[in-house]
Amino acid sequence: MSVRVYIGNLPRDIEQAELDAVFAEAGEVSAKLVTDRKTGKSRGFAFATVASDELADALIERFNGTEVQGSTLKLEKAQPRERDNEGGNNRRRSGGGGNDNRRSGKSAPRVISSGPEGFQPDPRWAQELEKLKELLAAQTVS
Repeated sequence: MSVRVYIGNLPRDIEQAELDAVFAEAGEVSAKLVTDRKTGKSRGFAFATVASDELADALIERFNGTEVQGSTLKLEKAQPRERDNEGGNNRRRSGGGGNDNRRSGKSAPRVISSGPEGFQPDPRWAQELEKLKELLAAQTVS
């Protein structure tokens, strides 16, 4: 089973060949530099694939904290990816869980419930709204 290792804090001007040269002494390591789609330049991180957990641990032990072109590398085991149900895109598993509508560009469904006046106030503010209504009614009577 192959294991992916995250390589962070790479210099922005590093090239794939330079990245390969850094990890050449580690043996069977396949490193892939992540680049910007528009500019083709490094986004500052990469992923390396190794054959086992032991090799991943050895790679992290050897290269974590190593300096490359003035930047100190940060290596750790990559988090597993999960499938996006709609488009089939892979996404990194986040700690928050659930659907993050802000990132996907979708808005949360709006629920409008009918009441005697055509709508119901948000239950979190209903009590405060009642107090305001009472204050307003007391002012108009006076």
